Amino acid sequence: MGGFARCATAGTFVAFAGMYVGAQAPAAPARDAGPILAAARQALGGDKKLAAVKTFTAAGRTKQVRGENLVPIEFEIFVELPDKYVRKDEVPAQETGVTAAGFNGDDLVQDPPPPPPPPTPTPPAGAPAGAPAGPPRNPSAARVNTLKQDFARLTLGMFATSFSAYPLTFTYVGEAEAPQGKADVVDAKGPNNFTFRLFIAKDTHLPIMVSWQAPAPQRGRPGGPGTGAPGAAPGAQRGAPPAGAPAAGAPAAGAPPAGAPPAGAAPAGAAPAGAAKEARPEAAGRGAQTAPGLENRLYFADYRDVDGMQFPFRLRRAVGPDTVEETTFDRYKVNAKIDPKRFEVRK
Repeated sequence: MGGFARCATAGTFVAFAGMYVGAQAPAAPARDAGPILAAARQALGGDKKLAAVKTFTAAGRTKQVRGENLVPIEFEIFVELPDKYVRKDEVPAQETGVTAAGFNGDDLVQDPPPPPPPPTPTPPAGAPAGAPAGPPRNPSAARVNTLKQDFARLTLGMFATSFSAYPLTFTYVGEAEAPQGKADVVDAKGPNNFTFRLFIAKDTHLPIMVSWQAPAPQRGRPGGPGTGAPGAAPGAQRGAPPAGAPAAGAPAAGAPPAGAPPAGAAPAGAAPAGAAKEARPEAAGRGAQTAPGLENRLYFADYRDVDGMQFPFRLRRAVGPDTVEETTFDRYKVNAKIDPKRFEVRK
C-alpha cells in the first residue's frame, strides 16, 4: 500500500489536488469558456486533427485499491465516436474471467450480460383496484448513465469538448492559484444538472484535472451502481463499483452537498504533491467512493504525441484525500477499424 501512495506522486504524476486554494470568482460580466476550451483543443492537436478522430482504442494497466489490497487490472478501451464505448478488463490475480461494460447509444453493452430486469411491482395492499404500481427501476439505464459520465471525463482530457453521448454545457468559473502555476476553471454541466469542474493549465493549456461531487441518494430508494472504470474515465464493470461515480437516481444531480465549495472555489480536502495518503480501508471500499460530500478527482498527466495529437498516458483518481486508482496507458490507436461485435447489445 505504501508503494502505491508513493507511486501516485512520483515522476510526472504531479498532484494538483489541494493546490487550488483561493480560486477567484469570475468578475462580472463572466468570461466566455469558449476561448479557454479552444486554446485547450489547440494544445491537444487542433480542431482539424481532433475532429478527424472517428474511432480510438487504448490499452494499459490500472492499480486499484480494494480494501487492504492493491489489485492490478489490465484493460482495453474501444470507442467509436460519438456514442459507442466499451471497456474490457481482466484481473490477472483473480480467476474471474474477462468482463466488459459500455454503451451503444442508450443501450447497455455488458459481458457477461446483465440479469433480467425485475418484475413490475404489485400495488400495495389497500390500493384502489386498477391503481398503477409504478414502473420498475431500470438498473441498465442507471448503469449506462454512470458509464457515460466516465466516458465524458476521459474525453474531456483528450478532446476538451463533449460528444452527443453525454452533451455538456460549459461555463467559465474563474482562475485557480497553485505553487506549480495557474489554471482556468470551467464548469461542464451535463444531463440532470450533473456538473464536472475542468481545470486547464494556463501555461500549457492542457487539461490537468476533472473534479465532481457525488450527490446524495433519494430517501427510500437505493443508490444506483457506480462506474466501472478503475482509474479512468473509462468505466467498465468488474464486479465492483468504480471510483467516484455518482449514485444513479439521485435528485438534483450535480448539486453540491452541504458544505461543498461555491462556484469558483477550488477542490477542497486534497493532499498537495508529495503528500498522497495511503487509502484508508474504510474510504477505499468501492461503495465508499460514491459517498455524498466526498470530492472526486481525476488527474491527467504525461501527455505524449499520438498521430500529431497530445493524449494523456497517466490518470490518477482520488476520493477526498485518498488516491484510489492509478492508470497507465501503454498505447492508443486512432481510427483503427473496430469489430462491430464489440458494441453488440446482448439481451
